[in-house]
Amino acid sequence: MKKILLSEKDMPRAWYNIQADLPNPLPPPLNPATGEPITPDMLASIFPMNLIEQEVSPERWVEIPEEVMEKLLMWRPTPLYRAYNLERFLNTPARIYFKNEGTSPPGSHKPNTAIPQAYYNREFGTKRLTTETGAGQWGSALSFACNQFGLELKIYMVRVSYNQKPYRKIMMEVWGGKCVPSPSGDTNAGRKYYEQNPEHPGSLGIAISEAIEDAVTSKDTKYSLGSVLNHVLMHQTIIGLEAQKQLETIGEYPDIVIGCAGGGSNFAGISFPFVRDKIHGREVRIVACEPASCPTMTKGPYVYDFGDTAETTPLLPMHSIGHAFVPAPIHAGGLRYHGMAPLVSRVLVDGLIEARAYNQLETFEAGLIFARTEGFIPAPETDHAIACVIEEAKRAKEEGKERVILVNWSGHGIIDLAAYDAYLSGRLEDSTLPKEELERLIKNLEKFPRPR
Repeated sequence: MKKILLSEKDMPRAWYNIQADLPNPLPPPLNPATGEPITPDMLASIFPMNLIEQEVSPERWVEIPEEVMEKLLMWRPTPLYRAYNLERFLNTPARIYFKNEGTSPPGSHKPNTAIPQAYYNREFGTKRLTTETGAGQWGSALSFACNQFGLELKIYMVRVSYNQKPYRKIMMEVWGGKCVPSPSGDTNAGRKYYEQNPEHPGSLGIAISEAIEDAVTSKDTKYSLGSVLNHVLMHQTIIGLEAQKQLETIGEYPDIVIGCAGGGSNFAGISFPFVRDKIHGREVRIVACEPASCPTMTKGPYVYDFGDTAETTPLLPMHSIGHAFVPAPIHAGGLRYHGMAPLVSRVLVDGLIEARAYNQLETFEAGLIFARTEGFIPAPETDHAIACVIEEAKRAKEEGKERVILVNWSGHGIIDLAAYDAYLSGRLEDSTLPKEELERLIKNLEKFPRPR
């Protein structure tokens, strides 16, 4: 069977909250001024209270509102594919399945949380949202979602991606979003960097600072984040919950679950339902794949750090290479965040998942192999997960063992063809964070407390 499909009536009706099953509780965010845990009311200037309640909820299952279900049904359930052609190309005994999240209107997994966030903001009375975006998948998804629920949106897009991916900006504008390159001249946080260098490449940390400043200084406005936070990761678990049902219908269960990871949303989406199984005794390996140019999990310590460059957020317990990090202008823009979601960091610390880093050229080679066997052109971010799939499939061949590999195919690369052009023409280079730079960034974190 090439495609394993779920009917609409079998779509999950609730999100899974891994906080209910963690063997060790998630350390709380801290107030940077006092070092004490923050309280929910301290987030009220940024987020609506209904989403703050989800952020701190201990409940294992959170019901999906009917109006959100109606919107998700525009593209969900998404198909699960057996990658027969890739298996034959690799001559592997592994059985490879990929969950195709590129079928959403914006072409990625991001609307899985954009839709509920827009809905909860509208219900709260929010009229306008602000956000940041790296490669543009999140900005596109939130523009789509705000259009569905009648909200205004302003997006601060990391400048290097704004220049590399002009069609992402057009997508946002088609759905009514207003997109500006970050750092911009529109906020105090952005002006500091923009005036120093109008061509500053930007970073997600700077763009977050701009979006938060805009939200707290504008009327009827809240901030929306596409990754990192607990409620965002919870909304994404619909991916893994669907995949579990699909594999069950054909009598399969994965030996290995793989996803790319920048802030953690798509990785958590595919993996957390399986992490729950592992917590309760099921044998499964779970691998998060990141770029070598931004090695948050593989080289960053588990620390408290700011979520943004301007130090406006609470201190978050996460793997980080430092909020002052300005990434190299790699094409996998969605993976260029200095930190990792606290929940992903927690399960990594507890040994429930593992992390690997891949160089840019290796990932694009994997993306080409996938496109030339399975047909679909992956996003550069997704290529990191595919590189890991190929690595594991080759290992299965070397060991002569059958394995079931599940990967989150988190988005298509149709709007990222400039990146593939750069690779095919030999203009793309590997980018690894220099050891001296990494040490400098991490040393700046020594003043912050360590999570317990």
